[in-house]
Amino acid sequence: MGKSTLLNALVGQKISITSRKAQTTRHRILGIQNREEAQFIFIDTPGFQTRLMNTLNKALNRTVTTALQDVNVACFVVEAGYFGEDDKKVLKLLPDDLPVVLVLNKLDLFNSRFQTPSERDQALLNFMKEMSKPWCELGSHEDQKCEFAEIVPMSAKSPGDIERLLDVLEGYLPEAEAVYDGDTVTDRSERFLAAEILREKVFRFTGEELPYTSTVVIDQFKMDGKMRRIAATILVDRDSHKAMIIGQKGERLKKISTDARIDMEKLFDGKVFLETWVKVKRGWADDRAELRAQGLE
Repeated sequence: MGKSTLLNALVGQKISITSRKAQTTRHRILGIQNREEAQFIFIDTPGFQTRLMNTLNKALNRTVTTALQDVNVACFVVEAGYFGEDDKKVLKLLPDDLPVVLVLNKLDLFNSRFQTPSERDQALLNFMKEMSKPWCELGSHEDQKCEFAEIVPMSAKSPGDIERLLDVLEGYLPEAEAVYDGDTVTDRSERFLAAEILREKVFRFTGEELPYTSTVVIDQFKMDGKMRRIAATILVDRDSHKAMIIGQKGERLKKISTDARIDMEKLFDGKVFLETWVKVKRGWADDRAELRAQGLE
């Protein structure tokens, strides 16, 4: 749906990883954006898992449902023009007493499907009319009579659309003192962000070859003067997955590590020395102790 890309745009800095592989986000991540008279605290949750129910995915789903208890307004992000069975399953999770803004993301992709502006506008209007129905008519529970508080068609790539969404959300914020200072953009540590950046590169360079069950563990993160020395292990489930990541003569792993190091240096604004290994640990996604060690359980 482009949910993490949207969060990065709303915050104005990359704090949540993105990839073409679905269900990339695994942790609850806070992103903070400040305006002159408002502070937004965004919570990026994992996408709700509706298929393979291993221990990892069950833990991710608990993260989603718990987050809904702590917010003033929820953004339900779908791809503009599409509302499928998986979306209906997520809709059933939403509480009746929480304002929910429907974000129709990837509007640029939607627009590219039509030859004329009039065709595009009519198709978008029809879709918005359909989505303005009570949730029970959209495939949710029969007793969910509530509707979306607002519907915002947009593209996360458009700065104007980002400002428009912030304008909408500001109206739902309660009056209160700022929770974070003006320089804070996330509640996550550099160690966490380093692991996420490396995991993003693993997905980017392996595409659909590598299954969802791979992760990154930071073995060492320390400052050496102004340089950050980071040692990381990529955990996979099978020997064949390890071979995918390493590549011929180690070329793919070298590219993954180089790209990750460059992104880390941009984010941390300093030099990074990164060492990366790949390790097979069968069944880690069903290992509660391993998931707890990674903050996923």
